[in-house]
Amino acid sequence: MAKAQEQKGSITDWVLPGDKSGEFKRQTSVFRNWIENKPDAEFPPEKGRYHLYVSYACPWAHRTIIVRALKGLEEFVGVTSVHWHMGAKGWRFAEKGEEISGEWTTPDPLHEDYTHIRDIYFEQNPDYTGRFTVPTLYDKKAKKIVSNESSEIIRMFYTAFDEQLPEKFKSVDLLPAKLQKDIDEMNDWVYNDINNGVYKSGFATTEEAYTRAVTTLFTSLDRVEAHLSTSATPYLLSSPAPTEADVRLFTTIIRFDPVYVQHFKCNIRDIRSGYPALHAWLKNLYWNHAAFKDTTNFEHIKRHYTRSHTQINQYGITPVGPVPDILGEGEEVAAVKAARK
Repeated sequence: MAKAQEQKGSITDWVLPGDKSGEFKRQTSVFRNWIENKPDAEFPPEKGRYHLYVSYACPWAHRTIIVRALKGLEEFVGVTSVHWHMGAKGWRFAEKGEEISGEWTTPDPLHEDYTHIRDIYFEQNPDYTGRFTVPTLYDKKAKKIVSNESSEIIRMFYTAFDEQLPEKFKSVDLLPAKLQKDIDEMNDWVYNDINNGVYKSGFATTEEAYTRAVTTLFTSLDRVEAHLSTSATPYLLSSPAPTEADVRLFTTIIRFDPVYVQHFKCNIRDIRSGYPALHAWLKNLYWNHAAFKDTTNFEHIKRHYTRSHTQINQYGITPVGPVPDILGEGEEVAAVKAARK
């Protein structure tokens, strides 16, 4: 197993050595099961049966803990966050007594001797050779991974536990029927061009691959800016409340200025000075919705990218700025203030 992984390159090689395209290619998730409220379901919606392994640093995992909070699933699905550092063995758990920020950053509470997320994957299949990714949704009773696909985990959270939830959480609809087509269409290009686009830019190993990715990224950010500039509400698609489209975009945009501008060379513009509507949208979600703010940990975000990606940051130096990580709801950078006078 270890030999097979060596042949494919190290976990920290985001573009395989020798790949002349220079392009980052994301792995397809392997575990694609569902929690379902139906007779004889393999994974029924039992309170307290499931555990979610995440990283505060990871935007894909961040989606799931935002939705968990929005749907009031704290008593239904437990959470553990890994340490922000990802090394040659992948994501590791915090060690006992290790002081790392974030209430969920603890040793694995379910497996006393597990030190890394990979241990959970090897529990399923000792010969597993894929990446050891988060989020990982785990069934404590069956000792099985339910899913490691974030887009499907959030959708199962929308309704799987509704029969057991109080009305204020049951009524939270992140995929309204009248907006589903628009959300699905937006998800497609936002995922390819923005969510994954920052990675395509940052991990590119040729000038051509980088330029192609970063140009597409900013073209699509311009497109989002146009959407928000004409939105009748503070949310995407003129929705009266946050939807899946807002959740999926937020986890990239909250990381953009602190990390992606410098670390992934996404520096044509930043959000706070280059995209007024997108900046206002970001600040509204962060400051006025606890599910977004309380699940954001800038220490994990900044340290993970800069100290784990040795392929593009050899010395693991974390930049001091931008300061602050996110501006206050009514604040703007000096240049924007001056332009509005």
